[in-house]
Amino acid sequence: MPELPEVETVRTGLEPVMQNKVILKAEVNRPDLRWPFPPNMAQRLTGACVVRLRRRAKYILVDLDTDETLLIHLGMSGRMLISDMQVGDFQLKNFVKEKHDHVVLYMANNIRITFNDARRFGMMDLVPTPRVDKHKLLASLGLEPLGNSFNETYLQLALVGKKSSIKNVLLDQRIIAGLGNIYVCEVLHHAHISPKRRSGSLSKKRVNTIVPIVREVLSNAILAGGSSLKDYRQVDGELGYFQHSFGVYGRESLPCYTDNCDGIIKRIQQSGRSTFYCPTCQT
Repeated sequence: MPELPEVETVRTGLEPVMQNKVILKAEVNRPDLRWPFPPNMAQRLTGACVVRLRRRAKYILVDLDTDETLLIHLGMSGRMLISDMQVGDFQLKNFVKEKHDHVVLYMANNIRITFNDARRFGMMDLVPTPRVDKHKLLASLGLEPLGNSFNETYLQLALVGKKSSIKNVLLDQRIIAGLGNIYVCEVLHHAHISPKRRSGSLSKKRVNTIVPIVREVLSNAILAGGSSLKDYRQVDGELGYFQHSFGVYGRESLPCYTDNCDGIIKRIQQSGRSTFYCPTCQT
């Protein structure tokens, strides 16, 4: 599933072609994805002007001048793809839809944006903009890891008394919004902290190392266009490249990259997810 860097990469790719642009026509080609689309979604989007694009955790928020916000989650295989419209495209003379093109937005700048989702675990909803933060999918989310409020003091307080492993706590979206399995594995490797360590047992010094590493790993992943393992693509269809920088994720039985470490990467299961780590340098 796309995590924060992948979703932010998609948002920044969409922004230049959507912000301050009118949706000339919206097409909705099926009644649902993971959940049913909101009533009359195509009609509500058609003619609306995009005011701005935001990201919250793993969600893209498209604010419209109709005082509604289009809430988008890519799910496991969702893609937002940009293409130019040729003469006649708007009348669908030259545009051949792919099998899983579920929503198509025709923009006033001769750009077409297609939401393609083979597995249909993605979602779209239309929410009144003033109440979007209270949406059931957003209301309980924690702090953004790239925001100013996410700091050493916040994380120290969040871990006090926690018996869960540090891996599971960092994955808790109520504490940190947007971190997923890939990047938590990478963060803990950079911090030399075992994913099995009980959160409440970590010293303040070790907790303090996590915050800047979270920022660094996420920022580097965004610069690389995210990580493409299976379905994820950038808006132009290109792969992300951060997977080539993984220190542990997907590297089971391979040598650890850490200087002066002769460890071998191990994979274990934690709460039904694969965890990759070096048992030698992560303690």
